[in-house]
Amino acid sequence: MSLIPKKGTVYVVDDDEAVRDSLQWLLEGKDFRVRCFESAEAFLSRYDAREVACLIADIRMGGMTGMELQDRLVERQSPLPIVFITGHGDVPMAVESMKKGALDFIQKPFKEDQLLALVERMLEHAREAFATHQQAASRDALLSKLTGRESQVLERIVAGRLNKQIADDLGISIKTVEAHRANIMEKLGANTVADLLKIALGQTPAKA
Repeated sequence: MSLIPKKGTVYVVDDDEAVRDSLQWLLEGKDFRVRCFESAEAFLSRYDAREVACLIADIRMGGMTGMELQDRLVERQSPLPIVFITGHGDVPMAVESMKKGALDFIQKPFKEDQLLALVERMLEHAREAFATHQQAASRDALLSKLTGRESQVLERIVAGRLNKQIADDLGISIKTVEAHRANIMEKLGANTVADLLKIALGQTPAKA
């Protein structure tokens, strides 16, 4: 029997077992992988940031609240998209959560099709965020190859300074600046100055 690939992982964090069960039943029925947690603390101890996933969390829970969970994820620089489940009185809190980066909130009782559309949108967002996160990590790994002086030269190249101006800035010769430029290009795998700028600014250079 061939396994159908899952669409993505949906974490559900809610201290109400009935809500967890109904969300799991609904989402698994639409071929999402679902992982449920009864508390924010339990979720944080098991969350794998390397997984393309999204989070549905109750904004009000015993112990750590949904808002506090969001703060912890922000501290970890997590790219995980969050949607909060809210009651009628929680809208101001939900608006505050969106200012901090939550993707959306959904009020109880919610419509199934509304929730499913939201999960699809969140996972699409998660795939984009994950790709950006990976790109930033590989960029950081490349930039870490540069010496302190090469980093100073690169900063000035990005700022649009000419070789003579960079030499004056750093009190070195133009020939030394040229040597640093050549080393930077080689270490970062850049063929042109445009490629160099794209890498330094976190963009993906076009493949030849």
